[in-house]
Amino acid sequence: MQNRRRFLKQSALAFTALSASRVRGANDTIRMGYIGLGGRGMGSAAWFAKIPGVVNAHLCDADSTVLDRAKKMYPDAKLSQDLRKVIEDPEVDAVVVSTGNHWHALASIWALQAGKDVYVEKPVSHNIWEGRKLVEAARKYNRIVQGGTQQRSDPLQQEIKDFLDSGEMGKIQYVRCNRYGQRASIGKVEQPLTPPETVNYDLWLGPAADLPIHREKFHYDWHWVWNTGNGELGNWGPHILDDLRNVVFRDRIKLPRRVLAGGGRLGWDDAGETPNTHFMYIDTGDIPVIMDVHNLPLKAGVKADDVYMRRRTKSFLVVECEGGYYTGGRGGGTAFDAQGKKLRAFSGDGGKSHAENFIAALRNRDASTLNGEIEEIHYSSAWCHLGNISWRLGQAYQRDQAEAAVKDFQPWNDVIADFHQHLENNQVDAAKEKIQLGALLEIDADKETFVGASATPEALALLRRDYRAGFEVPEVV
Repeated sequence: MQNRRRFLKQSALAFTALSASRVRGANDTIRMGYIGLGGRGMGSAAWFAKIPGVVNAHLCDADSTVLDRAKKMYPDAKLSQDLRKVIEDPEVDAVVVSTGNHWHALASIWALQAGKDVYVEKPVSHNIWEGRKLVEAARKYNRIVQGGTQQRSDPLQQEIKDFLDSGEMGKIQYVRCNRYGQRASIGKVEQPLTPPETVNYDLWLGPAADLPIHREKFHYDWHWVWNTGNGELGNWGPHILDDLRNVVFRDRIKLPRRVLAGGGRLGWDDAGETPNTHFMYIDTGDIPVIMDVHNLPLKAGVKADDVYMRRRTKSFLVVECEGGYYTGGRGGGTAFDAQGKKLRAFSGDGGKSHAENFIAALRNRDASTLNGEIEEIHYSSAWCHLGNISWRLGQAYQRDQAEAAVKDFQPWNDVIADFHQHLENNQVDAAKEKIQLGALLEIDADKETFVGASATPEALALLRRDYRAGFEVPEVV
C-alpha cells in the first residue's frame, strides 16, 4: 500500500500546480474520474458524458472484471483498480464516488485534499461523524461537493412547496414517509465467502473491518451488513428523507429532536444484519413524521406492492393536512381534498438536471448554486443513520410498550397496527421472530450527538466507527 503521507504530499503538490487552472469557462473541457462502477457508477458516467464539454477521463473499480466492461463503453478513458490513481491524476478535475457506503466519505475527503471537486452518492457517509468530516473538508479545501439526491434538481419540488404554502389543504398535521420495495433473502453460507480473484479486496474493503463474509454473493449485498452498508433505510432513505427535509421543512431543521425505531430482519434466515421491516417515529419539534421501510411483499405470494393500509403506498411522502393530503414520489404526485377529490396533479422529471447543476457550479466556482450541497445531504443521510442507531440499540419488542412509547399520536399506533398486519399477511409469526424496539434517542442537532439518557457509551459509539489502519477518516478541522 502506498504510504499515506507520501500520497497526501503528492496530492497537495498536484493541487498547488493545478489550483490556478481550476476555474473553467463555459467552453472548457471538464475531465471526470469515476470511483466505483456498479450500476449507479456506470449510470452516472453515462449521465455526465451527455453534458457538452464533459469527458469521462478515468475509470476505477476494485474489480478488474467491472473495469473490463467499463472499458468497452469508454475506450479512451484510463483504467485503475486503485482509487488513489484517479485522485492523484492531474488531468482529472472532478470525481464521482459511487463505491460501497463505507468508502463514500473517505474517498471524497481524499479527493478534496487533492484539489478535486466531488459528486458523491447517497448516503454521503457511513456514519454521522464522518459525514461532518466530509462537510468540514469541503469547507477547508473550498471545493464544490454535490450529494447524489437528484430529486433536488426536479422543478416539481418547488411546485409542491408553493402548493403547500397556498393553504388550499390547510395546515400540515403530520407526514408519512414510505419505502416499500421487495427484496429477497441474501442467503447464508457456512464457510466464509472468498472474494473473487478479480477483486483487490484490500482496496475494496478500505475503511471497513476485515470480517468474514457469509452471504452468497459478493457484490451489492454488502448493503445489508453493518460493516459496509446501512440497510434499506440507508439505501432509499436518503432520497425520501431529503425530499421531506426539502419540500416540507425547507431545510430549516438540521436534525430531529428525537428518533425511535423498531422492526427486524423477519421471515429470512440469512446473513443479513439490517432490518427488512423497519418503522420509525421522528420528532422534529415541529411537524411529526412517521416512516415505514419494508422489503416484504404486500402479502405472501403477491409480487406487486400496491396501495394498502392507511395510505401505505409507493409514494415517498404522504403529507397529511387539515383539509386533504399530498401523496407523491420521484417525478410526480397528486393532491386530494378531505373527501378524496383530486385537487391537482404534479409532474416532474425526477431530477434529470442534477449532473448539469454540479457541472455548472464547478464552472462558476459557486457552491451556493448547488441543489444538493453537501451539508444538506449530510443532514438527510444523518436522519437515516439515527433510525438505524435506534434500531441497533433496541430491546425485545413488546406491542404495548411500543404503543406507549409515543403517546397521544394516533398515526404511531396505526404504524404499529399496520406492522402486525404486515407480518400476518406474510405469514410471519411475530412470537417466533427477533423483533426489536429501539431506544428513544434525544439529539443535540448543533453538536450532532446524543444527550440525556440517550448519551450512553453504546449509542455514542455508533455515531462513528473504528477504521482499518491506513484508511482512517481524518480529523479535518
